[in-house]
Amino acid sequence: MSDLSESAIRSALSDVIRGDAISAIVIDDGSVGIVLDFGSDKPADAGAVRARAEAAVKGMPGVSSVNVVMTAAKAPPAMPSGGMKLGAHGTPPPPKPTTIPGVRHVVAVASGKGGVGKSTTSVNLALALRDLGLSVGILDADIFGPSLPMLLGINEKPSLKDGMIQPILSHGVKAMSIGLLIDIDQPVVWRGPRVMGATQQLLKEVAWGPLDVLIVDMPPGTGDVQLTMVQQATLSGAVIVSTPQDLALIDARKGLAMFRKVNVPILGIVENMSSYLCPACGHEAHIFGHGGAAEAASELDAPFLGGIPLDMKIRLSADEGNPIVESAPDSPEAAAYRRIAKAVAASLNAVPA
Repeated sequence: MSDLSESAIRSALSDVIRGDAISAIVIDDGSVGIVLDFGSDKPADAGAVRARAEAAVKGMPGVSSVNVVMTAAKAPPAMPSGGMKLGAHGTPPPPKPTTIPGVRHVVAVASGKGGVGKSTTSVNLALALRDLGLSVGILDADIFGPSLPMLLGINEKPSLKDGMIQPILSHGVKAMSIGLLIDIDQPVVWRGPRVMGATQQLLKEVAWGPLDVLIVDMPPGTGDVQLTMVQQATLSGAVIVSTPQDLALIDARKGLAMFRKVNVPILGIVENMSSYLCPACGHEAHIFGHGGAAEAASELDAPFLGGIPLDMKIRLSADEGNPIVESAPDSPEAAAYRRIAKAVAASLNAVPA
């Protein structure tokens, strides 16, 4: 049996790729994944470079498949005459976003703050939309903290066909994450432009279609990924996730304001960890407060989509890669996600194609 190693693969690539462009190498039995990062110097013949890299590694003993992903940072824009002005700047006009081939609706699931259960909500929302008869995909846009592989129990690597990355089909939805392209324990240490380049590739170089709805699990905050998303894809709307806690709601308001500023419709606000029902005595407690998201929705003239309880079953099913909508479809927790999915589908006027 051949002994594939990272050093052997780097050696095989040395004649076609400069060493500092190889950002990551993942080896899974005979499947090899390679991430090439060219910074702001992406070659003009990127397709040919990718093909040469694939050919160099595919010829190695023990290699059954090769997947090469290329990232690059855009060069910074030229400084306008007159020099840089200090202080606040107006929002520059973004480029016109484009549609993703074969995708009818793109929905961003966002929060201003991390740790509010946005990714778990995204996954269960995707599965609940699937159960409405819609064809659904989910993109993990959290480049620094991808969680989709664990939440959906995905262990395989995506393949490449006709120059496009093929999403993984899991639980009946198409899924893609940077976590499927690099080693799960490897940190992503990229500056903003490279993150934006990777986000653009996950949108435009993945064979998503045909889909009724693509759910995009956004990273927390209002940074580079959010900017790239609204500039590169026509968003049908955004779902804002928050806990009832005042601190989380402050950041959720910022996220909502960001989407409105770039004319993305707000489909509604979800209150996660809304209440806790003691399994022993049945007492209902509001650990993070209660009703804060509903009040915020009313104040901000946004729909309130509903609350999701704080329940151990939701967490355990997520950790096991079998979300609650799939593992306990008749549970009250799954029913809460289904109500939200029906409201989102109604707002989109989404019906199966």
